Amino acid sequence: MAYVRRRVLSGGRVRYDAWYRDAAGRRHSTGSFATRREAAHAARDAEAKIDAGQWIDPADGRVTFAEYVAKSWWPSRHLEVSTRAAYRSYLDTHFLPYFGQIPIASILPSTVQAWVSFAHQAGLSPRSIRKYHVLLRSIFRRAVRDRVIAFNPCADTELPKVVAKPTRILSPVEFERLLDVIPQRHRVMMLVAIETGMRWGELVGLRVRHVDVLRRTALVQDVVVEVSKKDSPTGERFVTKPYPKNDQPRRLRITSELVEAIACHLENLDLRHDDLLFPANGCSGGGPISRANFRKRVWLPALMRAGLGFDVRFHDLRHTHASWLLAGGADLKVVMDRMGHAQLATTQRYLHTLPDADDRALDAFERTRSS
Repeated sequence: MAYVRRRVLSGGRVRYDAWYRDAAGRRHSTGSFATRREAAHAARDAEAKIDAGQWIDPADGRVTFAEYVAKSWWPSRHLEVSTRAAYRSYLDTHFLPYFGQIPIASILPSTVQAWVSFAHQAGLSPRSIRKYHVLLRSIFRRAVRDRVIAFNPCADTELPKVVAKPTRILSPVEFERLLDVIPQRHRVMMLVAIETGMRWGELVGLRVRHVDVLRRTALVQDVVVEVSKKDSPTGERFVTKPYPKNDQPRRLRITSELVEAIACHLENLDLRHDDLLFPANGCSGGGPISRANFRKRVWLPALMRAGLGFDVRFHDLRHTHASWLLAGGADLKVVMDRMGHAQLATTQRYLHTLPDADDRALDAFERTRSS
């Protein structure tokens, strides 16, 4: 209930204090006023906000950004291992050093805008700033829902423009050049990657039992996630999830040629039913291949020897798989299912990514025009 108390100061001056109680019955003051009418109006306004579920306890807004993240936001997050590790990195590297000691209610749109300018001047790319801003916005969105702050200071941030780079996909000839310079023990892994479009974690999590030689299929199910030990729920560097991205295992058809290559690979390494198909030590019972080690010791040296003239990531083999399928006339929905995409629009990005896509489009145009 809202009420007003009259208070006489030294010298005989009179002030009126506005009081109200929150939903838990705790007493709060909205301040001191010169007239009873002003005080009553302020007390009724605060009481109306409580009734409407819009009241914010000023004391809650005095906690620092770091305190709110540590005590309220972070413990409530249910995240995949890799996502949790990424968020922890974003917080420790970019947000806690800048916002950590500021009371959360004192962080205004101008404060967030200043961080964007600071990050941009420090050399962070526009794409990274946008990605990190998504996380920052989600933290403040949760604070609004928790009635810690009244509004989200990230709501209208002006973010730097991201200029999309042209997509460059390996041609079949370029892939063969790269395959020729990859060490022999990793070539079957390259062939599986280009023919299935598996993500790295799916590929290194593939086990012998996931490949059905008779039916010519590979089951995408287990996924290996590589994180630092401090961010790992098990304390181990490699964590295996029993499901891929989008939580949907998928079974992929593979060619007879790839089946034969895999069979020779199994025989050469003497792999058993539950072994990883591509063990780091190249023999039965080995653990997963480290992505960072593979990139440094195998991938980058191979790119140098291949002399392709443009940068290629291992993940680009996945993009290449989708592009080749679509360029060859494969059904868009089938490609979507093979890639494990949740939305068709994601798959459509690969419709025109091969180097000669424009030439083939012009050929079609000329055939139609001259017919």
